[in-house]
Amino acid sequence: MKSIIALFLSLALTAGGVAGFDKLVHDFGTVSQKDCKLSCTFTFSNDSEEPVSIFAVISSCGCTDVTWTREPIAPGAKGSVSATYSNDEGPYPFDKVLRVYTSSQKKPIVLHIKGVVKKNGK
Repeated sequence: MKSIIALFLSLALTAGGVAGFDKLVHDFGTVSQKDCKLSCTFTFSNDSEEPVSIFAVISSCGCTDVTWTREPIAPGAKGSVSATYSNDEGPYPFDKVLRVYTSSQKKPIVLHIKGVVKKNGK
């Protein structure tokens, strides 16, 4: 049973067998409204036999800035997508979507950043 779960998790983190992400969701947990900008990085490896390029990463909200590896990622090499969420809209739960468009996928790879913002701290 454990091997089936491990296989499922491996397939879930591999977008079409090409870009194996270390995670698809980054949960900041409960944060204070005073925490301002929250940043995280998604790391992936090129599991194909061809170089992979990230054409674009589109955020679901203007409150999230993204940067990514701009040069083609060679087979076996690693790249990253980094997101910075501007935590300035008030106390509430958030779940922002990042759509990653690559040279190896017809559909975008969907990443999430989420958490709960509290007014007076954690």
